[in-house]
Amino acid sequence: MDTAERLFVTYHATLVRYLTRRLGDRDWAEEVAQETFVRALRQETIVNERAWVFAVAHNLVRDGARRDARNRRHLELMAAEQREAQEPEAEQTADRAEQLRMARQALASLTERDRQALLLKEEGLDYQEIADVLGIEKSSVGTTLSRARRRLAESYEDLAAGGRGGADVAS
Repeated sequence: MDTAERLFVTYHATLVRYLTRRLGDRDWAEEVAQETFVRALRQETIVNERAWVFAVAHNLVRDGARRDARNRRHLELMAAEQREAQEPEAEQTADRAEQLRMARQALASLTERDRQALLLKEEGLDYQEIADVLGIEKSSVGTTLSRARRRLAESYEDLAAGGRGGADVAS
């Protein structure tokens, strides 16, 4: 009988019983005991066999607990980062949706000519092209755009402030 086999026969039951009490899980205790005896196969000399077997098992449990704690912390950090990334994203999405809704409502509150002037300018048309589409003088386009921007801003601010906005801006 070689040293590893003798160690197994002599200390296996005691080691598993100790580890089961310590870990509260017989299967886990068996795994740690098995790894302990695998390490005994690699060990050239063992001075105090009983102390060595229990010390190796103790270290394996401790190392496993440290590894589990590191993994748990890592997973908790990843989960926290994920929550932080999603919360502002969801919040930003909701805020953005509300801003778009108010912008559409403010735009809808403008007169047809003011709305058309702003949309045409946004599409990149120059003053002459806007004048041609709206059927107004080129010299009136600047005033029309300025008035439309002011009314749009006022309507949006009313909506953002919680007012009804745009109801009295139909001129």
